[in-house]
Amino acid sequence: LSSILPLTFVGALVFGRRSMPLSTASYMLIGGFLAFHTVGAHYTYAQVPVGHWLQGLLGLERNHFDRVTHFAFGLLLTYPLLEVFRRLTGARRLLLFYLAFMTQLGLAGAWEIIESVVAQITRPDLGAAFLGAQGDPWDAQHDMLAATCGAVVALLLTAGWQRLERREPGREPGLSEAVP
Repeated sequence: LSSILPLTFVGALVFGRRSMPLSTASYMLIGGFLAFHTVGAHYTYAQVPVGHWLQGLLGLERNHFDRVTHFAFGLLLTYPLLEVFRRLTGARRLLLFYLAFMTQLGLAGAWEIIESVVAQITRPDLGAAFLGAQGDPWDAQHDMLAATCGAVVALLLTAGWQRLERREPGREPGLSEAVP
């Protein structure tokens, strides 16, 4: 069940690759996020071995692989969103960053709502296990915060990269041409 939306997303990318081609960097970032999600969906997020390793290493009370994946959602999908919004709207700089940031906020919230509705419809008795809340009553809010923090980091990295590219004359076209 948790792979239906990502599979739909991949289908949209394949179907739309001619009308809205993305940069190689964007496809790699999307692939990176899908790898995180696939691992989490395979094990269920609360049982991912790497999460258990981090839990032991850092002395955490729970497996935080789901939070890592939500952070990766914001970090790895914000740049592709910047590309899409630039092409669709022609927006530049701050407006472009604002659109990507607000979209990430909305997507993070929508994902949590969809997860809870699916859990209530399919298996109300196993809802908490499906959601991976692991006893955290604020799990959805923490997951949205992780995605938001990932988006902020992505926007800061993109802005920093653009600034660096403008200072080095004679460089090959790169990120600053893809996303102004």
